[in-house]
Amino acid sequence: MKNNNTLETTYITPTLLPRNRSAQIEMSIGTIVTIVLLVAFLILGVVLIRNIFTSAKGIVSMTDTELKSQVDQLFSAEDKISVYPDTRYVEIKQESTDGVGFGIKNLQQGVAGSTTFSYVVQVSDTDIKTKCGIDAATAESWITTGKAETEIPIASGDISVQKVLFEIPVGAPLCTIRFRINVNQGTTIYATDFFDMKVLPK
Repeated sequence: MKNNNTLETTYITPTLLPRNRSAQIEMSIGTIVTIVLLVAFLILGVVLIRNIFTSAKGIVSMTDTELKSQVDQLFSAEDKISVYPDTRYVEIKQESTDGVGFGIKNLQQGVAGSTTFSYVVQVSDTDIKTKCGIDAATAESWITTGKAETEIPIASGDISVQKVLFEIPVGAPLCTIRFRINVNQGTTIYATDFFDMKVLPK
């Protein structure tokens, strides 16, 4: 008697496996490289985000450690002074407090131990009266912290970091003013740099 039952053929798909030991090693190396690259990109992303948030913080909100870290990065081998932010530009609203940071590096030759420095921050805008309608003394009166300091001991090769903070009053003219930081060693000019401060409406 003829069997009418249909025989079903089962096809088994072979499992894809490395054909030899060499292929397994190649796959392992490829996986490790991929993981290393992913970790590296993750670390770079975290560092970038941290730097963005740090740079977005005003000087007044930064700790001394944070400011020193930022200023230290701006120095090259020959720089005696460095200003943060590196744009040398800061915007401050009326009724707000903010400013800039700067570092002084002791590069005195042939001197052991510490050397004493001083500095003063002054308006360096000859046309301030024309463009802002005020005199230099008025603009300098907005500096509440760090206008000048004397007797700053700095060890050879070391850096001292300072803050210059402004408190902008209501009614201050909406304009940009240039200030200069003059650093002296004794009675001799050691280094000088500048920054621009723009007053914004509150």
